[in-house]
Amino acid sequence: MSETMSTNEEKKLPLNGRRAIPPNNSNDEENEVPEMEAFGLIPRGFNPRDYLRVEDIYMFKDPHEINKQEHHTDKYYNPKLIVRRGQSFQIQIYFNRPYKPETDQFWLEFLMGRYPQQNKGTYIPILVGNVLKPGQWGAKIIHRENNSIRLSIMSSTTCIIGKFRLYVAVLTPFGILRTRRNSATDTYILFNPWCQMDAVYLDDEKEREEYVLNDVGIVFHGNVEDIKSRSWSYGQFEENVLDACLFLMDKAELELSGRGNPIKICRVASAVINSRDDNGVIAGSWNNTYDYGVAPSAWTGSVDILLEYYSSKQPVRYGQCWVFAGVFNTFLRCLGIPARLITNYSSAHDNNANLRLDFFLDDEGKVDTRLTKDSVWNYHCWNEAWMTRPDLPVGFGGWQVVDGTPQETSDGMYRCGPASVQAIKHGHVCFQFDSPFVYAEVNSDIFYTKMEKNGTQVVESIDTTHIGQLIVTKEVGGDGMMDITAEYKFREGSDEERLALETAVMYGVKKQSIQDTTYQPQTDVEMDFQAQKAVLGNDFKVTVTFRNKSRNSYTATTYLSGNIVFYTGVTKSEFKKHSFSAKLEPSSSSSFDIVIKSSEYMSDLLEQASFHFFVTARINETGKILAVQKATVLEIPTLRIKTKGELVAGKETSVIVEFTNPLKQTLENVTLRLEGPGVLRTIKKQFGRIPMNSTLTWEVKCIPMRPGLRKLIASLSCDALRHVYGELNVQVQKP
Repeated sequence: MSETMSTNEEKKLPLNGRRAIPPNNSNDEENEVPEMEAFGLIPRGFNPRDYLRVEDIYMFKDPHEINKQEHHTDKYYNPKLIVRRGQSFQIQIYFNRPYKPETDQFWLEFLMGRYPQQNKGTYIPILVGNVLKPGQWGAKIIHRENNSIRLSIMSSTTCIIGKFRLYVAVLTPFGILRTRRNSATDTYILFNPWCQMDAVYLDDEKEREEYVLNDVGIVFHGNVEDIKSRSWSYGQFEENVLDACLFLMDKAELELSGRGNPIKICRVASAVINSRDDNGVIAGSWNNTYDYGVAPSAWTGSVDILLEYYSSKQPVRYGQCWVFAGVFNTFLRCLGIPARLITNYSSAHDNNANLRLDFFLDDEGKVDTRLTKDSVWNYHCWNEAWMTRPDLPVGFGGWQVVDGTPQETSDGMYRCGPASVQAIKHGHVCFQFDSPFVYAEVNSDIFYTKMEKNGTQVVESIDTTHIGQLIVTKEVGGDGMMDITAEYKFREGSDEERLALETAVMYGVKKQSIQDTTYQPQTDVEMDFQAQKAVLGNDFKVTVTFRNKSRNSYTATTYLSGNIVFYTGVTKSEFKKHSFSAKLEPSSSSSFDIVIKSSEYMSDLLEQASFHFFVTARINETGKILAVQKATVLEIPTLRIKTKGELVAGKETSVIVEFTNPLKQTLENVTLRLEGPGVLRTIKKQFGRIPMNSTLTWEVKCIPMRPGLRKLIASLSCDALRHVYGELNVQVQKP
């Protein structure tokens, strides 16, 4: 296939001595395709009109027509043909006269990018044959009538994902005649979880509906004692989102020829979702200041973020882990890779991957913030994508961890995954990519270590069960929570768990043995800590309980430190210090209450209303230290959403959002957002102030587009109050 280029264009090409043609890594760029490709000199009397000529191509690309119905792509708001690979689709070609198979010869050409090449899968010529072979490119005529023929076309199960240009070429004695460039016949080809030969094949229809076709999901946040949930609109079928997702691969400069491989796509996408080192989609901010941007808690879904990035090409401000994970999930589902959003409660952010988080204590038994570098996130969100792993031994396919939140670099870039969940569970962390990091996130131990004056470290206490206490995702077909901890780790303390740990250590996860430190814990006294459930702006109490199982009397000098923390476990400020002496009678329990007043915490409170309590107690008689830490989250008020009357597709309706300010202060510069895929695009509104105890009412008019069960999601954000959400399931009737 020849390409014509003007000479000045040829000069501009940055051809170096290493490549014959420049890298082909943009789906958007095109080459010129000649309409007449002559075989030599053309005789004077030659008239192309004398030969078979294509007058029109009909693509069956409407949502209700056969292609989009059979390929499960009817929900995409996109006028072009969208099909899934490895499955046949139909087109109809109209010629200027009836087609004569004996003498006429024509073929189809699918092209992608600026430099299409057959061996790279970016130029695909398809001859018309008699049979379609499963999983291979081919075409056959299934119907002939007058001047038209209908073709069934099969695509390869390893075909590149993206947007192809379609040409029909007709052979004449003097050259090849081609159809003109026509963007209406462009064809998007996606991954196919319905096709057994595809690398992302998922065999359960209910799971496919959830992990590929569901455009809303649930983010679980809060902490393990107090799990909170909010809805997130993935919106993978909304207008322009598919093009925005393809643009991300262009932005990451992924060679077109690599775009049929879900492992490669996940790896580059986990880097381009964050803006560190490649100007990717979302700029993270964890410091509670969100100037010139949107607070992470205010987003209600991925669509605004992706479309803003697609148009501005600049990182969108700001995100935190669930925002990176929400946008990543949209990207994966949009391309047809089954995906789900995961929350790991008490997630270890271990700066040196040694399966050990060190909390250093000072002389009084308080945590020394100068020396302590590791942190425990209340929760951390990542994604799982479903695919085979032909690059690993058998048995490690299935769910793979991918994480777009920038935490640590991997091969020089901020990215993480895909890491096999099965490999993490069994400790086989030698298998790429980034398994040791994920293994540490769910399996680390917490060491409370005291620094002596001479620099020696004394381990005072070890907590082996705090990290990765609970790992969850949204259940299939409902809004409830599904506990998947057992997919990542064996039961705490079981033989299998020890074996998995030994395997991980054997494969290079650093684990310091306790033998190199003198460690003799106090075993006959237990300490526990509980915090009362409390609403933002109210006082609440916390309780420290001791159980003395010995026959000795002890006294415990107890120190409580209450800190306001980011959800990443990093302290902003200490707001409560309290020490007391506890008398512990033999064989008995004793409890001590401490009241936390709202006046102590309100001025410094961060948006997730998260506290972190450290309690350390020194048993005076033995000098041993007991330590416990716990995160607690305040109840944040919610938004109420109502609709007026029943919702009918294509008819105007009203949605009402209400909020009552529960704080003892006026809220200023309040932003409300409302969205619902298939019902309304995101709408924002600013309100100057909401006085204490007063109620705000906001009415929005909209026209629902798609019938069926839909979800409305709203958020409220201002400096004094964030993470305020509301949601409503609505049934949109057919007109």
